[in-house]
Amino acid sequence: MKKIQFMFPVLLVVLAAVFSSCKNDSFKIDGYLAALDGVAVRVVFDGDSGIVDELATLDKKGHFSFKGQSAHPTLVSLLNQNGNQLITLVAVNGDHLKVKGDASKAMGIKAKGSKINEGWQLFRDEHSAFYTDPNPSRLDAAIEKYVHEHPSDMLSTVLLMADYSDYSNNEKVGKLLQSIQIEARPESLTKAFLGNPMGHKNASIPRLMTLTLVKHGGDFEEVKMTDCMTLISLWANPQEGRNALIQKLQSQEEAPTFRILDILTEADTLRWHNTIAGDPKSWLHYWAPGGPLEQGIQLLGITTMPWFAVTDNTGMVTYSGPSVDEALRAVGATR
Repeated sequence: MKKIQFMFPVLLVVLAAVFSSCKNDSFKIDGYLAALDGVAVRVVFDGDSGIVDELATLDKKGHFSFKGQSAHPTLVSLLNQNGNQLITLVAVNGDHLKVKGDASKAMGIKAKGSKINEGWQLFRDEHSAFYTDPNPSRLDAAIEKYVHEHPSDMLSTVLLMADYSDYSNNEKVGKLLQSIQIEARPESLTKAFLGNPMGHKNASIPRLMTLTLVKHGGDFEEVKMTDCMTLISLWANPQEGRNALIQKLQSQEEAPTFRILDILTEADTLRWHNTIAGDPKSWLHYWAPGGPLEQGIQLLGITTMPWFAVTDNTGMVTYSGPSVDEALRAVGATR
């Protein structure tokens, strides 16, 4: 009897360790989304085994549950089935996050379940007018202020990675990142951004063999990236200086050794037809319903619009970044 009494507490400790281990080898997201267009939520994040892009089915009342794995903090995007962003979270193994709200309303979904997500939600609530303003300059200014005032807070990194818009000034973005203490900017959050805003090729990008996109005036089409060298031009309305961009790209185009894929990366296609009406007839126009998170395109590490990428005739990405001049140099180097 005494032996049993001695072993019982030990057994409890062992069981507690086992349950704790099971709990911390994954993260969980539970949610309720009213007025969601579709029967599932698309969940996209960079996990332990690479990019995860899965569907979490909603029940008849709008509830869903998703379990993923990431040993380090990662940004998790929830989208509807058309690729429209619903909300972005920070997750790491051991988290149990909850989202709730009206999917048909801007800023209508709230998040809780961890300190950083609740801090992010508070920032969103306090700056809700900035998030819905078509001009992102006020939100960018608020994020810059937060970064300067909270250099030891990981939320500074999250805001800069997920919500900041202006990556046109590479030096400025670099200084903002460097001002955050190293403990508060884990590589798992910044690895896709630290190189690309400076216009460098991300060595971790795999070959792009195909892209499945909606062709202008048609349906989904599988575009083979191994047919020839390709310059990918990704954009969203409004695209300032598009005419100048067209002239620069057109003057360099030497089909069939070099083709241009012009890809719209936003949900609203109403202005698409008018925008591309004056483009060269040789250009191939497509729409990526999932935007920057569309399968394949998400690997390019897009941080701003417009964005350019170059692939050779084996699908290898030789450039991915915001500079059309760098993209054209990459085209010249790979001919």
